[in-house]
Amino acid sequence: MITRPLFLVLFIALFSVSSPATAQRDHLTPQEVDLVKEAQVLDKRIEIFIKAANRRILVLNGGTAAVANTKQAKKEAELWGELPTGSRAELVSDIAKIFDEAITNIDDVSARDERNPLIAKSLRRLAQAVNTIMEQLKPLQANAKGDAEVASFEQLNEDAQSILEATAKLPPEVEKDKKAKAKDH
Repeated sequence: MITRPLFLVLFIALFSVSSPATAQRDHLTPQEVDLVKEAQVLDKRIEIFIKAANRRILVLNGGTAAVANTKQAKKEAELWGELPTGSRAELVSDIAKIFDEAITNIDDVSARDERNPLIAKSLRRLAQAVNTIMEQLKPLQANAKGDAEVASFEQLNEDAQSILEATAKLPPEVEKDKKAKAKDH
């Protein structure tokens, strides 16, 4: 007879072993991870996340062949690595996870220093990118096939919505010209 604690250990061990088919996919390429680690300033790090998401949009929209042989693409590949690969569901899921990681980075900085001016700047820039990316993904979302792809789009929509809601709570952006004029008087 198996005792309850032993049964529980066996049950957890059995279901926690992941097969290659169910292994967790990294949402960033190794080179993108390195770029994120190197970018210690919040706004620079958010730009890395935005670029990483846009690279997946490029793949989803089939633009890889058009840019594959350009000098810019070769230079970019040296820094960013090869374009990511995967199914539509995987690439959309990657974008959702990138948005989620960007949110986490903004939250972390906010928890340490809520008056940091880079928080608002980064959040506004991220929201701008989210709007552009979501607009580009509308045709794909309308034709989502399979549970995995639908779930990826749902997660992406949730992350995009939380970014846009957080941006809406920011105070109005102060124009630099008005600040300069106020100092002159």
